[in-house]
Amino acid sequence: MQIESMAQRHSYILNKLNKEEVVKVSDLSDELNVSPVTIRKDLKVLESKKLLYRSHGIITKSNPYIMDVNVNIKSGIRTDQKKRIGEAAAALVAPEDAILIASGTTVLQLAEALAHNTTEHLTVVTSAMNVAMVLRERPNTEIIQLGGIIRQSSTSVVGPYAEDMLRRLSFKTLFLGVDGIDAEYGCSTSNMMEAQLNEVMINAAQKTVILTDSSKFGKKGFGKICDLSEIDQIITDDEITHASREKIEQAGVELTIV
Repeated sequence: MQIESMAQRHSYILNKLNKEEVVKVSDLSDELNVSPVTIRKDLKVLESKKLLYRSHGIITKSNPYIMDVNVNIKSGIRTDQKKRIGEAAAALVAPEDAILIASGTTVLQLAEALAHNTTEHLTVVTSAMNVAMVLRERPNTEIIQLGGIIRQSSTSVVGPYAEDMLRRLSFKTLFLGVDGIDAEYGCSTSNMMEAQLNEVMINAAQKTVILTDSSKFGKKGFGKICDLSEIDQIITDDEITHASREKIEQAGVELTIV
């Protein structure tokens, strides 16, 4: 295909991006039969107009990089989806299980769902103070709060004390919240120390289940937790895009949509 007009190239690029969500820059150069220099100039113009974002040889419709947002703000976003995800995760918990719950507003919904089921004995270890508070009055529950440095933005702990404690324990399931899931970059969070703690959590658990709403797909946080291949299951809402769904399934990760 040979498109001489800059306006026509820009239209082609934006139409392709609307259909595919993520596009390789090298593919555009081949399809439009123009030099990589020309494509880079086109993308620079479109990015300056906030029509796309460039990142390591690809372009996306939305900014792939996320910032650290206070938990009080996060808790009011996509609440219905998070509640459904939490309830689906609670159904995976069996009597006498020893589970590990990380931090985040979606895993907090798991704690809320578990708090309403008071007949089963559980052992719960968590880095999140709000999770411990939700479960504190649940009968038949042994709650172990990890210690360490408190992150004020998330009311959770991080640091070497929590990591050392986890290395002495073993769990059936880790329920993990993330800030971003990208097929190439992997799973990530906005805080480097939390990413390091999450990595230790994964090593301590037989199974890792990510609880996340669909807005987190295609996003990248500052701290990488792990590759996608290290995750066993992802529970998300039904607004996940077809492209994201295909990438998760191609990675061999069980995907549960609620």
